[in-house]
Amino acid sequence: MKALALTTAALALATLAGTAMADTSSNGAAMEKCYGVAMAGKNDCKAGAGTTCAGSAKKDYDAMHWKNVPAGTCTSIKTPNGMGSLTPAKS
Repeated sequence: MKALALTTAALALATLAGTAMADTSSNGAAMEKCYGVAMAGKNDCKAGAGTTCAGSAKKDYDAMHWKNVPAGTCTSIKTPNGMGSLTPAKS
């Protein structure tokens, strides 16, 4: 019984560790979600009520939609509305 509990705990920790890591691109590079940098119809997925998934942004640089960018670059991306953000904001 103790072995089963330890195995279950180990699997739970492994799952949490895997979800805490940054996303990676198909070539293995670390990526992060960057809000407010996607062009209309070019976002990677949703953020917030009333949004759907990839390609749903109706306007350029919508602060509720994100685009995957190389990790560590988001807040240095300049747009006409300011810099990219690691968190969504009301548009």
